[in-house]
Amino acid sequence: MKSLLGLLAFCLLCSAPALAQEKHGAPPSHGGGQPHDVGGGYVPKHGPPPAKANPHPAPQQHQAPPEQHQGAPEQARHYSDKEGHPEAPHVHTNGKWVGHDTGRDDPHYRLDHPWEHGRFTGGFGRGHVWHLGGGGPHRFWFGGFYFSVADYDLGFCNDWNWAGDDIVIYEDPDHVGYYLAYNTRLGVYVHVLYLGNG
Repeated sequence: MKSLLGLLAFCLLCSAPALAQEKHGAPPSHGGGQPHDVGGGYVPKHGPPPAKANPHPAPQQHQAPPEQHQGAPEQARHYSDKEGHPEAPHVHTNGKWVGHDTGRDDPHYRLDHPWEHGRFTGGFGRGHVWHLGGGGPHRFWFGGFYFSVADYDLGFCNDWNWAGDDIVIYEDPDHVGYYLAYNTRLGVYVHVLYLGNG
């Protein structure tokens, strides 16, 4: 009898992760404070397409004379394209990437030494959902891989749970040396640098 109870307990223990696993890619349920068309466990099928053009001028490249630009603040971008959507780059549950449109010439994502620590080989996109293992925006990890959030994107990940959120890594079609880390809970993404594995 004890062995039968032990076998039953073992079977329940082994099946618990399968029962708790989310159906990534399915539209999220309503609730949890998130709009029903952003986040909530949704995983995009693929990353963003390459940007067609650079609709946003680089800092200090406005139409006014140069003497008026010394120390002029850069104009803030807005990402909340619908009421209730995050004020951060995000992905709608229909697969539309909002905010990845500045193109290859965006000075915020220019690197002197792209791929300085090698290239990420853990897998990209749907089917490769990673559970954050700790750290913070300057150095976080999962599965033995280490990353850092781009300085320009630090304000977009203030509400990430660095020891609990699930993320998906996508290749960045425009910014050489960067990847995109997409948070499945929040539906937002940031540019990240690969720091290697250990």
